[in-house]
Amino acid sequence: MSQITRLHYFNAVVELGSISAASQLYNVQPSSISRQIIALEKELSVRLLSRTTRNIGLTEAGRKYYEYSQRIVAELDEAKRVVNDLQESPKGLLRLNLTVGFGESVVLPLIPLFLEQYPAIKVELDLTEKVVDLVEDNIDIAIRSGKLEDSSLIATKLMDNNFIPCASPHYLSKHPEIVSPDDLIKHQCIHYGYSGWQSWYLLANKKQSLNLEKTISVNSVNGQKQLILNHAGIALIPQWAVKSELEEKSLLQLLPQYTFSPNEHLTSTYGIYLNRQFIAPKIRVFLDFIKKTIIENSH
Repeated sequence: MSQITRLHYFNAVVELGSISAASQLYNVQPSSISRQIIALEKELSVRLLSRTTRNIGLTEAGRKYYEYSQRIVAELDEAKRVVNDLQESPKGLLRLNLTVGFGESVVLPLIPLFLEQYPAIKVELDLTEKVVDLVEDNIDIAIRSGKLEDSSLIATKLMDNNFIPCASPHYLSKHPEIVSPDDLIKHQCIHYGYSGWQSWYLLANKKQSLNLEKTISVNSVNGQKQLILNHAGIALIPQWAVKSELEEKSLLQLLPQYTFSPNEHLTSTYGIYLNRQFIAPKIRVFLDFIKKTIIENSH
């Protein structure tokens, strides 16, 4: 029998005035209530109840213990109510971890609409290129691309990644024409400066690594975009990062008939969260919202 159950039984005997009434409340035998009260007194090495043939009263120690027992049971009941309430409706602080580029370009513009739909949720965003520990850093959801190494985490796919080589019209007018992937060797290539993204891969029936000269390396997708907008070279960059620039023709996509990636495992972007029995509604509704909105905006 748990300590909490003993507290419930003890409180009921005090409040209802008899073991018989307490047993009816909890639908158990009076002997079961008596055994738990005796076990509680034995554990505390003090008598809590003064028993007579006609009634049950509290000893001095029992009165003091009852004060605490009341508060403990009330706090536990309140905690249960709060947790159940959280499971039923999305609310509370949602802590997100995202890369700077994806956060600024894709997620941040959607946050006002999300909060309009779920006003009881508050959002805290951590934008960084560093991989974080969800437990140690108290993160609800990390949005990342690549292979999931930790089996204690769950990854929900949010979108496919589409990396495209881009350059400005001005840069292309000053450099050799590009008609095949081999022509990229003749150009200034801007690499994303993360350890797992050091190569450009041509994806077809088999993966082919392109031996390109790394003229500039920068650890930011937005940094890549600024460099190519200022005619520094060609970058392999996520399409979501340059969508408006492609529409405005300030950047041009190269070799659209080919599929490229900076890493063979970066084909999709995921919402990553802890593998728990119960997923808080705030996590579930955010992932559903982001996935649905990204799909709608892609059409």
